[in-house]
Amino acid sequence: MMTQIETTVHYDNGYEEVYMLQEEEWDRDMLLDPAWEQQQRKTFTAWCNSHLRKAGTQIENIEEDFRNGLKLMLLLEVISGLSTSGKIIFPVTVKDFPIPVFPFYHILSVGERLPKPDRGKMRFHKIANVNKALDFITSKGVKLVSIGAEEIVDGNVKMTLGMIWTIILRFAIQDISVEETSAKEGLLLWCQRKTAPYRNVNVQNFHVSWKDGLAFCALIHRHRPDLLDFSKLNKDDPLGNLNLAFDIAEKHLDIPKMLDAEDIINTPKPDERAIMTYVSCFYHAFAGAEQAETAANRICKVLGVNQENEKLMEEYERLASELLEWIRRTTPWLENRTPEKTMAEMQRKLEDFRDYRRQHKPPKVQEKCQLEINFNTLQTKLRISNRPAFMPSEGKMVSDIASAWQGLEQAEKGFEEWLLTEIRRLERLDHLAEKFRQKATNHENWASGKELILTQKDYETATLTEVRALLRKHEAFESDLAAHQDRVEQIAAIAQELNELDYHDIASVNQRCQSICDLWDKLGTLTQKRREALERTEKLLETIDQLFLEFAKRSAPFNNWMEGAMEDLQDMFIVHTIEEVQSLIAAHEQFKATMPEADAERQAILGIHNEVQKISQSYGIKANIINPYSTITTEELLNKWEKVKKLVPHRDGALQEEMARQHAHERLRRQFAAQANLIGPWIQARMEEIGRCSLEIGGTLEDQMTQLKQMEHVIIVYKPNIDKLEGDHQLIQESLIFDNKHTHYTMEHIRVGWELLLTTIARTINEIETQILTRDAKGISQQQMNEFRSSFNHFDRKKNGAMDTDDFRACLISMGYDLGEVEFARIMMLVDPNATGIVSFQSFIDFMTRETADTDTAEQVVASFRILAADKPYILVDELRRELPPEQAEYCIMRMPPYKGPGTPPGALDYTAFSTALYGESDL
Repeated sequence: MMTQIETTVHYDNGYEEVYMLQEEEWDRDMLLDPAWEQQQRKTFTAWCNSHLRKAGTQIENIEEDFRNGLKLMLLLEVISGLSTSGKIIFPVTVKDFPIPVFPFYHILSVGERLPKPDRGKMRFHKIANVNKALDFITSKGVKLVSIGAEEIVDGNVKMTLGMIWTIILRFAIQDISVEETSAKEGLLLWCQRKTAPYRNVNVQNFHVSWKDGLAFCALIHRHRPDLLDFSKLNKDDPLGNLNLAFDIAEKHLDIPKMLDAEDIINTPKPDERAIMTYVSCFYHAFAGAEQAETAANRICKVLGVNQENEKLMEEYERLASELLEWIRRTTPWLENRTPEKTMAEMQRKLEDFRDYRRQHKPPKVQEKCQLEINFNTLQTKLRISNRPAFMPSEGKMVSDIASAWQGLEQAEKGFEEWLLTEIRRLERLDHLAEKFRQKATNHENWASGKELILTQKDYETATLTEVRALLRKHEAFESDLAAHQDRVEQIAAIAQELNELDYHDIASVNQRCQSICDLWDKLGTLTQKRREALERTEKLLETIDQLFLEFAKRSAPFNNWMEGAMEDLQDMFIVHTIEEVQSLIAAHEQFKATMPEADAERQAILGIHNEVQKISQSYGIKANIINPYSTITTEELLNKWEKVKKLVPHRDGALQEEMARQHAHERLRRQFAAQANLIGPWIQARMEEIGRCSLEIGGTLEDQMTQLKQMEHVIIVYKPNIDKLEGDHQLIQESLIFDNKHTHYTMEHIRVGWELLLTTIARTINEIETQILTRDAKGISQQQMNEFRSSFNHFDRKKNGAMDTDDFRACLISMGYDLGEVEFARIMMLVDPNATGIVSFQSFIDFMTRETADTDTAEQVVASFRILAADKPYILVDELRRELPPEQAEYCIMRMPPYKGPGTPPGALDYTAFSTALYGESDL
């Protein structure tokens, strides 16, 4: 009669695997081959003891120790999840193993317990206990055919080993699943995958493939390379390889030694069931370690993202503080409008301002742009990682920095205009002050001694001729005094203008002007008194020398004309255009045209003097004849005339030099205008190209990034043209050229356009980088990104890079959204949290990526921590340091709050609160 053992294993997916063991095959495998029976006895005994030791017991003889059914029931309780005391069996951790080593059994149902065993020693008591164990096995979906309690109680080795093998299949091998294969096939595939990279290892079965020991060593080295050096193993030393693997597994992996190396080597075909049982222990040991490693990796990834974000936040705070502090220090300097007293001091202020524009401000422009880029990148990373948005410290928002920067630029613009105005004012003041000093000196020289002359009473002792001479002399003085009236008025007018322009030394000017006016009034009074006295005396005097009188009358105006001519020829002039110089040259030519007439007058005056000398000689006058009517001598007239003739060519040269200087200024104007008229349109064209590139949807984001990088390179290469224009502008300012009719571009226009171009290209590149980062992080395809951009561009009716509320609603409806008022209000809170009524392209992309992609969640992180904590609601400091890298472990310890609950050990930490706080769902 042929008997069979049928084992049917039911899987969760409904699949059943049936193990049919023919009695003849069993006899052939077990009874007819003592080596196999010995291997199974040893392996199954060790496997049972690996679980029974958790309950504090073991077996020595497998067919004898299970006969009463008590240890068999205890074994089933242990491997089903409960010990005999009712306490849950938790995974154990080997001291030398850095990660948890999970039990070699599979926990099927926590809380199940076998019926209470019979404690009697009679045969029927033993049969009852064994039946309870077999019923429990049957309740787990295993059909036992031809295995009865009587055979186990009777110590039937074949049936006992068959029953233990059935238990091993059900509780240790059945749930092994690798790439849609399970049980034996799954375990074999797992071994093949793990040992594939190793030389001389080719696992094809569970018997001869393991004889040389290399397969066992490969499994250990694959998961714990620190335990052995596989490169030093020798295929020709199977005994050494097997003993090495068995010793390491027992010492470091908590896998008991279930096989003997000599038995495997000496058996042509080792027992398949023994090796499968032993290999399954490796699978369960390493499968638990891999699960813990995966959980640790997830936590490290989440913590790494959080640490990187915190570094970016700290860097933003630092850069924002430095930039705001620089603006705070610089703005008062630009707002200071305290004028300097001299041209040199104002020129130094202008040079300081140029240094500020060339050296100090450009790096700050780059810092401001980089700060905005860092802020946008940080916010994008936070959105991608499902973290709350970053809120900078009070007063350090991007808008705060932009407002402070705007105030700086306004102060800067007003400061430059004020500097140029002050320089023009000081230049005018210096010119007027010098003119005042020259005219005042000439007048003072003329008036010197006049008061003394007017107060003399020489007419009282004079003869009639002398009196007449004194009268004529006084008339000449009055003519001279009248001629100086214009000079005094000019001096007063210049002093008044200096007062109006707030000249720094106005006190001395006013004092000198007042002295001149007081003396002028006094001279007028004295002149009137002397005339009255001479007229009274004139009645007594009859003789007068007509020639001296005529000489005095003609020489005084001529002398005054020459003094006026010398003043005009030496007068300083300031002009800004060629036309003004030409006007001065024309006036000078008119003056030169009067020289022949003046020379004729000079000859006539000299003729009068010569006539006096001729009469004196003719009539033999011996006395020293002195003209009583005038102090002007012919020598003085001759000297002044020679001085006038010398000043005329000197004036010609000065005017020609000024004409050459104005021509040079005109060349500077034209040179600046030629460059500015090219650079201005070039900047505008680049701005339009950037705008077109940002709206194109034909290519990929990488294509747009490449095009923008090329544009950025072109812009950077163009920088020397701006620097050259700055140099030309500096020459213009140093030459005090204040207008340019050849171009409507100013250096300020070019600077503002250039800075705007640099900022625009940097921001556009950052927007594309943000889109790429969002696309890659969220798994958005290029086609989806193009569809999003196409939809946005279509409903951006104003073409200003934003949609209003109605356009955004129409866009969502066109993309298939069924919008009610409540749902649309919720979406608007996401894309327009500030209620501006405008939806930007970045906000639109963020919303669409949130709708089409998923990210890590707080629940996933909590589940990962729960794995590391072995299902405890808290985690210990030692567990964090054992499972995580040092940096991430210390990060968690510093931030994780204490766990509060009954029976909590000291130092327990609340990983649930920590995980939810990472995603902004709670506050630590």
